[in-house]
Amino acid sequence: MEAVAKLRNYPTSPRKMRLLADLIRGMAIENAIATLEHHPKHPATPMGKLLKSAINNWEQKNEGISAADSNLVVKTIMVDGARTLRRMRPAPQGRGYRIRKRSNHVTIIVDTKSTEVSKNGSNGRASKNNHS
Repeated sequence: MEAVAKLRNYPTSPRKMRLLADLIRGMAIENAIATLEHHPKHPATPMGKLLKSAINNWEQKNEGISAADSNLVVKTIMVDGARTLRRMRPAPQGRGYRIRKRSNHVTIIVDTKSTEVSKNGSNGRASKNNHS
C-alpha cells in the first residue's frame, strides 16, 4: 500500500527542485536518504524531510510492519510550479526589470518494490496475432 507526502509552496524554483527529484526517482529509500543528506544543493534538506515524512506515513498506514524491512522505493515524485511572486527592480533610465520569485509543490509517493509479473507477459498488453 502506497503512502503520499506533499510539500506546498516551497520558495525555490521548480527547475532546481526537479534536478533532485530526477536524482532519487525509483531509488530505494535508504539510498535516496543518503543521497539527499550528502547533496550540496539547498533544496536537498526539505526534500529529505519530505521523504522521511512519506516513510512515516507508510508506517502509519501499515501498522506492525517496519519500513526498513519492506523494500520501500520512491515510486513517484512530482514537482509542480506554485505561485510566483512578481517584484520590480529599478533599472537604468527609469525602467523597471521584473523579478520572478518562483516556488513549487512537491509530491512523493513511496511503495513497496513490486516483483509481480503480469498475466499476459510483457507490459500487460494482449498479443498482436493476426487471425484472418
